[in-house]
Amino acid sequence: MTQRWTEADIADQTGRTVLVTGANSGLGLRTAEVLAGKGARVLLACRSAERGAKALDIVKAAAAGAGPELIPLDLSELASVRAAAVLVRERTGDALDVLVNNAGVMATARGRTADGFELQFGTNHLGHAALTWLLMPALRGRVVTLSSLAAVGARIHLDDPNAEHRRYNPAAAYGQSKLADQVFALELDRRLRAAGSGVISVAAHPGYTATGLGSGMARSYRNPVVRSVIAGGHRIGEVLFAQNVRQGALPQLYAATADGVEGGDYIVPGGLGGTRGNPVKSRPLAAARSESLGAALWDVTAKLTGVTPDPA
Repeated sequence: MTQRWTEADIADQTGRTVLVTGANSGLGLRTAEVLAGKGARVLLACRSAERGAKALDIVKAAAAGAGPELIPLDLSELASVRAAAVLVRERTGDALDVLVNNAGVMATARGRTADGFELQFGTNHLGHAALTWLLMPALRGRVVTLSSLAAVGARIHLDDPNAEHRRYNPAAAYGQSKLADQVFALELDRRLRAAGSGVISVAAHPGYTATGLGSGMARSYRNPVVRSVIAGGHRIGEVLFAQNVRQGALPQLYAATADGVEGGDYIVPGGLGGTRGNPVKSRPLAAARSESLGAALWDVTAKLTGVTPDPA
């Protein structure tokens, strides 16, 4: 892989159908816009109908092929995930080339999903895992799941993933959810290969990108002084160090489209410790490479979601 891979290197995507979660803003919107501009039929999976409609207009203006479509999806509600999966399978005729698991919430105050899961673990990991499993009969190409630098040093509490019996920390909960995404991506690929499937599963992370997502970390603290300090630090950090969304979307665009991508790959920015730069392949975290942790998370996820995983 060249260190200078850019959007210009994306081949014609005509004839391919792609589903992007969280496509109403940030990395998801940029990914949808670029792929539509390369000829792909893009399904924008969005929680907000209003923001989704605005994003749809942006992607339509960029589209060079089949018109993009909106899919209602709230990853924090399993009923919505199931409904979205049914709609995607109907719309695509069970022919989905790429699923980009992009959506997420970051460092939120303690909260619960509609099904009672810790909000970040439930949205970022459980919702995406359930969606992926439900779409497996339609998938015929790649699953790209977004992890994060926050996964470094994180821990998955398999005995208490929803922080019911331990003190809640917004940043630690986010790290757990994004580590779970990476572990899930590699475990999914192991099982796909074991089943003889032609679908591959790939992980990626965007580095330090100014998406506005990190502003939730400040709001998660009740103390106004602490909240102000964290918000100020976040704004300064984004101005001084963060890359823009166009650059931050490159790893997932590479993972979704580039030749030479293999199952189990981890695509990250190539500069400054993975914080910025053009996409490169990197070694996944040790936790993600652990087959025992992957199997254990797989089982816990299936139990919590009530979805029967079938990657074959």
